[in-house]
Amino acid sequence: MRRGIYLVEEVDFRPMNSRRPLEYLTWLTGYKRQDEERDAPELTEGLSIRSRDIDLVGAFYAVGITGHPQFRAVTLWDCHGGWDGGWRQMMDIYDGVDARLFLSDIDDLRFSAFSRPLGAVHGSPALADLVAEGYAAPFYLFESAQVRPGAALDYLDAVRAERAPVLADHGHRPVGLYEVLFCDTEVVTVWGMTLDDHLALQRSRDAALGLDDEVEADGRLLDWSRRAREFLAGPWRETLLAPFPGSRLSPLARTAPPARF
Repeated sequence: MRRGIYLVEEVDFRPMNSRRPLEYLTWLTGYKRQDEERDAPELTEGLSIRSRDIDLVGAFYAVGITGHPQFRAVTLWDCHGGWDGGWRQMMDIYDGVDARLFLSDIDDLRFSAFSRPLGAVHGSPALADLVAEGYAAPFYLFESAQVRPGAALDYLDAVRAERAPVLADHGHRPVGLYEVLFCDTEVVTVWGMTLDDHLALQRSRDAALGLDDEVEADGRLLDWSRRAREFLAGPWRETLLAPFPGSRLSPLARTAPPARF
């Protein structure tokens, strides 16, 4: 089985206009639903590459109160077929630098966008399998961590073996364990959970710190923080994502507002 190749993109909107993330996510989920019936990829004027193999699995509104810049959207893409599938199709649009590459229906809507290619590691579920299962969560935990050069795979092995069982006891399900490709210092993990599970985990950690005597403490949460520092070499942050209606990982996957073209 070939390695799963994915893409995460973080999009900022400035000046601070709360309608822009809505317009962007509505537009994006709308046109990708149309791509589900395509038989072959196509480079179109104004919409760039259209392909069912470049699958918008997750479209999220970033929960700003958890540490994201406001306002931000995050998208998670599955390159079906890996390197030789969706990834090749995305790269093909740069072959010859076709003029259509520079045209977009959403010009001036986004302020900036930061894309990172992701490679799945052992223990990371295939996003296509989660979609086929119909899995969706009300919230997703998004982790980005800077690790020592060359330590990405070791860190993710430790996450799979040591952290995932602890989070599972708190209702958190792994959605993706990823090495950020074309560098050797960054990892991304994604977990699905309910709001109640998110709150319960925070209180269990507080209790382990001696800051909450009304719930049961889980000292393993603090043990993991100490263990993680063996691999980390820079910023580590977890933030929350709310799935946008119309994306595959949303409980409201088919109730998105109609797209406007």
